[in-house]
Amino acid sequence: MDINKAIRTAVDTGNVILGSRESIKSIKHGEGKLVIIAENCKEDIMEDVKYYAKLSNIPVYIHNVNSLELGAICGKPFPVSVMVILDPGNSDILNMVKS
Repeated sequence: MDINKAIRTAVDTGNVILGSRESIKSIKHGEGKLVIIAENCKEDIMEDVKYYAKLSNIPVYIHNVNSLELGAICGKPFPVSVMVILDPGNSDILNMVKS
C-alpha cells in the first residue's frame, strides 16, 4: 500500500482533521497520532504545526505533494495543507511513516 492510498483509507474509514486552523487546535490539545503536511504549506503554518506537534509528541510527516494534490488524495475539491490523523481506521499509515 502506498502512502497516498493509506491517506485515502484513513480519510474514508478513520477520523481525520483537515485544514491548518483546526489541525493546530487539535495538536495543541494533544489530539492526533500523526500530522501530515503538504510540501507547499506556508512556512509560518509549518513552523507552528511542527512546534506544537513536538510539544505534544505527535509525529510529523511532510508529504512530497502540494496542497491541491493532498486535497485530491483526501477526495476533497479544495486544497489541504495540513491534516491530522486522529484514528487511522483500516489504514496502516502510522506504521508506514514511522518506519
